[in-house]
Amino acid sequence: MRGLQAKLEGRRIVRAEIRCAGLRWPFPAGLAERLSGAEILGFRRRAKYILMRLSGGDSVLIHLGMSGRMLIEPAGRNDSGPLHEHVMLQTDAAADGGWRVGFVDPRRFGSIDLVRTDAEDTHRLLAALGPEPLGDDFSVATLSAALAGKRTPIKAALLDQKNVAGLGNIYVCEVLFRARISPLRLAHTIPGARAARLVPEIKATLAEAIAAGGSSLRDYVQTDGELGYFQHAWKVYGREGEACPLCVACPGIQRIVQSGRSTFYCAKVQR
Repeated sequence: MRGLQAKLEGRRIVRAEIRCAGLRWPFPAGLAERLSGAEILGFRRRAKYILMRLSGGDSVLIHLGMSGRMLIEPAGRNDSGPLHEHVMLQTDAAADGGWRVGFVDPRRFGSIDLVRTDAEDTHRLLAALGPEPLGDDFSVATLSAALAGKRTPIKAALLDQKNVAGLGNIYVCEVLFRARISPLRLAHTIPGARAARLVPEIKATLAEAIAAGGSSLRDYVQTDGELGYFQHAWKVYGREGEACPLCVACPGIQRIVQSGRSTFYCAKVQR
């Protein structure tokens, strides 16, 4: 979102091309016509969704899915676009010649929709989301309240977007290690002292990841095509069998499967 914001905020869309009927879901009717000519007023992120706000009162709701990426380059450099580019936007020229933005999604698990800006939080994909982990309303008290009485493992509870919005599998593994909390511990045991350890680690880990440009595994790149670098800071994720960075003598990083997702942790450090 920050990469898009830096180049597109305040610019006008002079051309929009829609090259397929939809991705995970069909595109809204008349999408190209509603985008063409609109000024981009600003951006907002909600969980894993990007909201691009337009002058006509619409917001473009974007989710990258498993393999999606938004790529920005100078207009005219590559008019045909890369393989699997399904949506293309071009901005006014201004002093820099304008920008070309492509939504590339090989696996087509991403999505684009339109919602009225004043009704963003009532959209079916956003209405049930919990608090933003980097927002002021996400605190020890709010997390403790969300987890009270829940007998699911804390790993599953943190992935539940109704409890906290936007945490994915990689970051939950990293956060739990940094807070020294076992992913097997039941969520109802977290409120209080453990939540007081967990909340600041959630905020710090996400802030570090954003500063590093995210984590690039297979398809994800930043808007300029550069890789993210947070994968080099992982303490446990993807490190099965390696030595724990906090232990001198232990079995090392273990991998288990919870709800169909890989969990990496150190059983000695995380209790």
